[in-house]
Amino acid sequence: MRADAPLLIVGAGAAGLSTALAAAPRPVRLLCRAHEGTGSASALAQGGIAAAMDAADRPAAHARDTLAAGAHHNDAAAVRWLTDMAPLTVDWLAAQGVAFDRHQDGTLRLGREGGHGVPRIVHAGGDATGAALVRALRTQAQRASHIQWRGGVDVEALLWRDDRVAGLRTRDERGREETHHAAHVVLATGGIGSLFARTSNPPGADGAGLALGLAAGAAARDLEFVQFHPTALDLPQRQSLPLVTEALRGAGARLRDSHGRPLMDGVHPLGDLAPRDVVARRVWMACQEGGAWLDATAVTDWPGRFPTVLAACLEHGIDPRTAPIPVTPAVHFHMGGLATDLDGGTGVPGLHAVGEAACNGVHGANRLASNSLLEGVACGRRLGTRLATLPWARRGQGAMRWIERGPSLDANTLTALRQRMWTAAGPQRDAAALRDALRLCGLWHGWQARLAEALLLAALRRTASLGAHCRRDALAA
Repeated sequence: MRADAPLLIVGAGAAGLSTALAAAPRPVRLLCRAHEGTGSASALAQGGIAAAMDAADRPAAHARDTLAAGAHHNDAAAVRWLTDMAPLTVDWLAAQGVAFDRHQDGTLRLGREGGHGVPRIVHAGGDATGAALVRALRTQAQRASHIQWRGGVDVEALLWRDDRVAGLRTRDERGREETHHAAHVVLATGGIGSLFARTSNPPGADGAGLALGLAAGAAARDLEFVQFHPTALDLPQRQSLPLVTEALRGAGARLRDSHGRPLMDGVHPLGDLAPRDVVARRVWMACQEGGAWLDATAVTDWPGRFPTVLAACLEHGIDPRTAPIPVTPAVHFHMGGLATDLDGGTGVPGLHAVGEAACNGVHGANRLASNSLLEGVACGRRLGTRLATLPWARRGQGAMRWIERGPSLDANTLTALRQRMWTAAGPQRDAAALRDALRLCGLWHGWQARLAEALLLAALRRTASLGAHCRRDALAA
């Protein structure tokens, strides 16, 4: 019966690939919308991986910075585990073929980003860390005999049988449906950036896996906490925006307003390297007052350290070596998701979640820079190892029932939803705008509107500001 019950993993970013590799020798079927896992948010990550790799650094210091950035809303035990695992995770990735940037003596070249007290960011290919990581893990997965790829498919429904999730249904690019039976289903589908008008995420980061898990009865956690990256390239009429990595500010770039004045002076002791929620709100306000720019003209070695940002800017007629870069906040990471433990359990039998689709409490109210790839890989390896040891599930004999994600919104309504979410649930929020957006979502019929409703309700219920969730009506009270 083993052939009837593979592990089904939905999503081929850092979390999904790590889970699949760690599950060996158990048969895994890896399902993703794009062919061979391209187009994930993981592949776009520029910042790197946070880990206490320097002799003068310690996991405890990494943990303190993580808790501070998360406004101490984090699960402290989860933070301790993740930061303790960080050096081992970097070593494992290097063994998988990730070529991290090093000095001539072979030691890791460590960068510093917002919220970190010391340099502890490991990079690969300068600002192309995510692409290097996913490429290496994808190569390993394609070589692995226990992993079967199935690209070009969208997961529309979960199969419920014998009181557990026992499979799923996909639809391919030609509209053909297929039922996949499973021992366990893992949702590693990424975040929700595509529900907003401005995001650094790819189009596929639309919360589909989160919506499916909620439909199956999994609990949500911390949905209101959405991280806005302070510096995406400000391109009019574009939804998915190129990221302008935080590492540029670590290398000396400065944020300025429309008059050329430093934006972060007097705002936070860490200045331009303050936690992302602080910087994003300041950039948001500057954009309302005439615009915000990142002056990186003092930065050197662009081709070696920041080739991705340089190429994106030049493509749009901006030379960051000689002129400031127009920037805007953009949805970057969802701290909330399906409530899980560190083993990826959702509480729904047979259903697991990992990476950005999950919320185990490690990020708190605001993710510390470069902890996302770390979490995806470390938690993916932990989940995969656990799933490899669970008893083999036999195909059920009871009646089958489909748990549907539901129909999608039409293109015009989806555009309207994204704009409303941007204005109502952006870096600054208030009750009136949240209620108005909630009312509109109630008029729209589609799973994206239902997911937006859940986020808006969570934001309304948290009446005080905390981390990335800023209630300007609370500030004015």
